[in-house]
Amino acid sequence: MSTTQTETSMSSIMLQVKNLSKTFGKLKAVDNVNFEVNTGEIFGFVGPNGAGKTTTINMLTTLLKPTSGNAIVYGYDIAKNPNEVRRNVGLVPQEYTADEDMTGINNVLLCADLYGIPRTDSKPHAQELLQLVELQDAAKRKVSTYSGGMRRRLELACGLINYPKLLFLDEPTLGLDVQTRAVVWKYIKMLKYQYHMTLFLTTHYLEEADSLCDRIAIIDHGHIIRIGSPEELKESIGGDIVAVTLEEAEPDISSDIAKIKLVRNVQKTDNNYRIKVEQGEEAAPQIIDVIRSKGLHVTRISLSKPTLDEAYLEFTGRTIREEEGDRMQLFRQRVTVRRARA
Repeated sequence: MSTTQTETSMSSIMLQVKNLSKTFGKLKAVDNVNFEVNTGEIFGFVGPNGAGKTTTINMLTTLLKPTSGNAIVYGYDIAKNPNEVRRNVGLVPQEYTADEDMTGINNVLLCADLYGIPRTDSKPHAQELLQLVELQDAAKRKVSTYSGGMRRRLELACGLINYPKLLFLDEPTLGLDVQTRAVVWKYIKMLKYQYHMTLFLTTHYLEEADSLCDRIAIIDHGHIIRIGSPEELKESIGGDIVAVTLEEAEPDISSDIAKIKLVRNVQKTDNNYRIKVEQGEEAAPQIIDVIRSKGLHVTRISLSKPTLDEAYLEFTGRTIREEEGDRMQLFRQRVTVRRARA
């Protein structure tokens, strides 16, 4: 072991982040974040576009220098030992980076060349990786012929070529349809359970974080709001959720609903009420009685246990889907421009 490597690499901590910040002019993209990633876990960074997820990854992979703070990756300091950090991490970025005029196998070999891996080692390993992501039959085809899902799987193979101890996945399923997204989930789970790899995943798909991650950090405006397992985050908000849609937007009867003994909190948006309650099965009929007593009409009502969406709303004050539409439009525009230039 290198004398510059700390004891972190020999412990259960794969990544340790201390007071990490990044400022661009007056914009503080990442603001004094602190967290740890355990060896062998899938750690999720959840937040909307502009929350600071990609900037954090770029610092942890030494692509950006922090304004302040530091991090230790597999025992190596990102500021003092950037080359060692790069040798021990892999990165699957948001956007497709593969050369469309090259074949799949040659793209993977090019990544190996950039790491300085001899072709005697990289050729068999590249073939193994393409088989792992089920691209062996398309290995000699140009990437321009690949579908979106195939491109994402190729990026995954490229990110694994240097045998990383920690793999960063930055929005790995952005722009993919639901079916293809599920396929990528399968490979991510396989890396954890069959290959015992540590993964750092950023996403704004809450169902993705819920399905894949052992622990999640919710980040917003450069700040980490909360860290915990999906179950811990959901349980921390407490209570059931009664969602009611009325035919009428006015009058606002939030204060009347709040007087019900089992009701803990009421939020109103237009003609929709989000009501946090104890014992939802008992509270729901009482809520309906109050609505009817005011001469209003229910068009929809639902009762649910806390979800990660609900937890995110509780912690940040808004749903993450408010950001999703603009993000997807931007992603598609970038793909269109890139292909037009090819």
